[in-house]
Amino acid sequence: MITESDLLAKVPTGLLIGGEWVAADNGRTLAVKDPSNGNKLVDIADASVADGVRALDAAVAVQEEWAATAPRERGEILRRAFELVRERADEFALLMTLEMGKPLAEARGEVTYGNEFLRWFSEEAVRIHGRFGTNPEGTGTIVTSKAPVGPTFLITPWNFPLAMATRKIAPAIAAGCVSVVKPAALTPLTTLYFAQTLIDAGLPKGVVNVVTTSESRALSAEIIGDSRLRKLSFTGSTPVGRQLMKQAADGILRTSMELGGNAPFVVFEDADLDKAVDGALLAKFRNIGQACTAANRFLVHSSVADEFARRITERVQAMKMGRGTEEGVQIGPLVDDNAVEGSHELVADAAGKGATITVGGSIPEGPGSYYPATVLTDVTPDARLLKEEIFGPVLAIVPFDSEEEAVRLANDTEYGLVSYVYTQDLARGMRMIEKLQTGMMGLNAGVISNAAAPFGGVKQSGIGREGSFEGIEEYLTTKYTFVPRA
Repeated sequence: MITESDLLAKVPTGLLIGGEWVAADNGRTLAVKDPSNGNKLVDIADASVADGVRALDAAVAVQEEWAATAPRERGEILRRAFELVRERADEFALLMTLEMGKPLAEARGEVTYGNEFLRWFSEEAVRIHGRFGTNPEGTGTIVTSKAPVGPTFLITPWNFPLAMATRKIAPAIAAGCVSVVKPAALTPLTTLYFAQTLIDAGLPKGVVNVVTTSESRALSAEIIGDSRLRKLSFTGSTPVGRQLMKQAADGILRTSMELGGNAPFVVFEDADLDKAVDGALLAKFRNIGQACTAANRFLVHSSVADEFARRITERVQAMKMGRGTEEGVQIGPLVDDNAVEGSHELVADAAGKGATITVGGSIPEGPGSYYPATVLTDVTPDARLLKEEIFGPVLAIVPFDSEEEAVRLANDTEYGLVSYVYTQDLARGMRMIEKLQTGMMGLNAGVISNAAAPFGGVKQSGIGREGSFEGIEEYLTTKYTFVPRA
């Protein structure tokens, strides 16, 4: 396997504008750090607002030409990128672990998952279609066609550096849209390396531009306010999403928003507890709990709540915490110290209101941004972690006594991204599909994400869908033509 220093030497550190890696116009840089020890990994270009405009200029300049590119050619570029990412899988996995902290085994899983968006949309590029038919009155023909929506601004989060990039960039490329991509300042290296991989796969200059910046708010506002932009896609917190939607309203931009979550994990009395415990560990501790799809509230029937808690606690006690590159580590560092403090505040609040901590619950001595896997039982209704997204390795158990109560508790949130239900009663499972107010659901499953499935939520978890055939529609506009009968 490649060494850490050799890998970092391969990663571009500039801004990708018009197909060239360039320095920020003011020469500024920002440091990317390893959350396991706080050490600097590398310095990268810190874009100014003017750099963001230059990136949009470069994208706009090639929009018409890229839109006219044959769908097969766009698909072949994505397919070549898929093959290159697969060849570089170990490098991408190590890079994510270095800059974000997740265990190496999970990083490898993200490479596989994220890469599937390249393969999926390479196939969807040639399936863009409209329709043709006689109007109801019989006086002419209705023709509908699809066209690229135009230049896009894609803002990706820090928690899944590769998958969030491919999930947005791949459908934009497939649809014939150019883009400016702004990765999170905490984990930009994976996106920079992926952009170089797209270049290596033959992507023409200017189709994808990447700007890394510490001035995210100002740069984003300038690009969103530009009348040439036609599409905004954002993954991140609901409060930031609200502000971006307000900015996008002035330009009537097409928007896709994948925002916060507060996922309920419901375990009924008839559930297979072995499978429920396995699913709970996946749904909670994948990515160290730093996922919008992470289970936040574990609603467990009172008849099995104690046994469920006992088994979960036993499994969590055996989890190894450490640097993600170490063998057997299941809990790596959180992304930074702010994340640690945020998780601990929620745990302390719940404990202060009567919850019992069965394992974890304290911040270890440094170095590194670590927080141990934590389990709480008897969580009271006024605990903040039942209302707020935890985004850390904290599992909170709340008992319930009836199906109606479970539904009420599960839906008692402003969010509606995903839910998880464990029951062996198929009829009950079907009722939960209908009653739970979420855009996605795992029925006896703790992991549900797939490139072929539509990812997205309802309520304040966002609008739009990513992945599946719905994902490319977010980057297309429908044109209707009427042709009168001669």
